[in-house]
Amino acid sequence: MADRKVRAVAQAGSYGTEFTWAGSLPTFVTFERGLAAPLSEARAGIVTERFSYEQLEAWRDWNVARQEAPLALLATSRVLYDPTGHYGRIQRTLWNLSDAQRSAHRTDLLNAAQSAIDSAWQAHTGPGHGVQEQLLALADAREIALTLLYPALLTRLHLWPEFEIRLPHAWRASAGLRFPKAVYRLEALYGFGGEDEARRVLLATRGFGLLAQERRARAAFQAGYYDGAVRYLRDEAARTHRDDLRRWLALTPARREKLGTLLGVTRAPLGPAALRVTQELLEAVQEGQ
Repeated sequence: MADRKVRAVAQAGSYGTEFTWAGSLPTFVTFERGLAAPLSEARAGIVTERFSYEQLEAWRDWNVARQEAPLALLATSRVLYDPTGHYGRIQRTLWNLSDAQRSAHRTDLLNAAQSAIDSAWQAHTGPGHGVQEQLLALADAREIALTLLYPALLTRLHLWPEFEIRLPHAWRASAGLRFPKAVYRLEALYGFGGEDEARRVLLATRGFGLLAQERRARAAFQAGYYDGAVRYLRDEAARTHRDDLRRWLALTPARREKLGTLLGVTRAPLGPAALRVTQELLEAVQEGQ
């Protein structure tokens, strides 16, 4: 801040709040002059999400922000330093959207989800597609559900998602009573199994270079967030080992078994079945059920 490069700072996540727990990480959001592209850094247990000052100025406009800003991160963070007042203005905009604005935003998310589902159908189903395509379809179905349909569901409550390791506990708490069909579909994609499944998934991380993720998931496990540990490791395994999914048949049987445990292939729907669940989730969100 001394050389005026950093023009806004906020703290995000549950660390330092009444909801903090053993796995909470100090997370900061900064806007800086001279930054060419957004950066995400993790050093010494501290996460920093860095954005340019130009974005801080541009995202005061809702029509710009809705297209490119990390809306949930901005809405749920706590401002620490904001001499221009821009960060505060962005937050006031996000928390005071009209019903019409929230409906339009929900439509944007649902349209993006439908387009992604259609693309996944074309890419991963049909004659000639093997088991690797079924696994890729499951990975895509989960990503669509988590990053597009869950936020779309929360627009009905005027809430913003916090993508912490404790999901799905948060979506049960925030939306489970109001929208049971949607939350049921979300959970169906992941094949949760409580403590026993979490223990199996944690053991399966060995040999996959998921040391940091395993540490975070173990903290969640020890705190009792069993399904949160499973959800996190399923998504991280799919994100970091997508190439392994593409070359599934070339993997050793032992590696296939462990990666299959990580992904939950014996518990979750695969291929077209996973995409159908995601389509049903989209319809539940659309209808507010």
